[in-house]
Amino acid sequence: MNTAAMAEEFTTPKRAILTKEDLDRFHNSEAYDKILGFILRLNDSVKGQTLRTESSKSSVVLSLIGLLEELDSWVKGIPPTDDSKSRFGNPAFQAWYDKLNKNAPTLLADLLPSHAIPEVSAYLINSVGNRKRIDYGTGHELHFMAFLLCFEHLGLISAADYPALTLNVFWRYVSLMRSLQFAYWLEPAGSHGVWGLDDYHFLPFMFGASQLANHKYIRPKAIHDPDIIEEFSKDYMYLACIKFINSIKTASLRWHSPMLDDISGVKTWSKISEGMVKMYKAEVLGKLPIMQHFLFGSIIPFEPSGEMPNVDEDDCGHGHAHVVGVHGVAGVQANSFGQEFPACCGIRVPSAIAAAAGREAEGARVVRRPLPFD
Repeated sequence: MNTAAMAEEFTTPKRAILTKEDLDRFHNSEAYDKILGFILRLNDSVKGQTLRTESSKSSVVLSLIGLLEELDSWVKGIPPTDDSKSRFGNPAFQAWYDKLNKNAPTLLADLLPSHAIPEVSAYLINSVGNRKRIDYGTGHELHFMAFLLCFEHLGLISAADYPALTLNVFWRYVSLMRSLQFAYWLEPAGSHGVWGLDDYHFLPFMFGASQLANHKYIRPKAIHDPDIIEEFSKDYMYLACIKFINSIKTASLRWHSPMLDDISGVKTWSKISEGMVKMYKAEVLGKLPIMQHFLFGSIIPFEPSGEMPNVDEDDCGHGHAHVVGVHGVAGVQANSFGQEFPACCGIRVPSAIAAAAGREAEGARVVRRPLPFD
């Protein structure tokens, strides 16, 4: 155990970003460097490695995997309510979420010093989705990264654990989230849909591109080859995500996932890997509607510029303030590649998983625009 961490005063994490000015300060802060640096170290650790690569697993890593398996097992005991006519989030998710909220301290009791549990557990709880809206997106995924970062801060994991954290712990977390998405039809938070990489996740694509960065044979255009996807989706996160998308959406990537289709035209995975990092900085860490939700405490410190309003129960249910200039008059905002997507507030987007389950075709034709990946 890190002796410094034992003496540290921990706090309950709170939001601290409200305005564009706050976000700019965050980008020049210790917290930003800490979060991004940790993610990039995980990203670098899996270059050339597959999901089936045997990596050493410390007792903490094994415990984290066991924790995620325990959370996954709860889904069977909390079945979705009978609401087959709705493609939106199923309210049974709230019971599952409440169980995690209640039991998180107990689940972490053997992993963490007791005085750190309230702070660290907040990141775990906020990594599984929004209770009120029954949705999930890249901001929740970022909270899971923060959850793992806390373990490094406490001296419970080290650089030697990075490959296992990424290929085993994080990938098990993605599996848990897929279970929740299938069981409770979580809505895509932020309504990115076809304007993003995936309705829910970003990091599996980033880590997956890093895995493939130096591959001798598989090229980016291979995502359109069903045989390669079938054979290698067991080894690479990126290809596994393509397989998942193909399993729940109709037509081709060109129409329902134009960004992924465009990226497949890049010549090398190393270029895609570099582009993914730039895109993550811009599309997740650089987006105010996402970062307004992020929680800061003693481990990831960042102070608000003024008093934060109570935004936990706002009208849109997203728990953030509406700032002039963030959401346009027409209710849309543009991403860093010039593409426009619906604002996250006031627009409910049904789960594509629910659509697939209901045998309903999804996807409208969208304008394809080039991405700066080469």
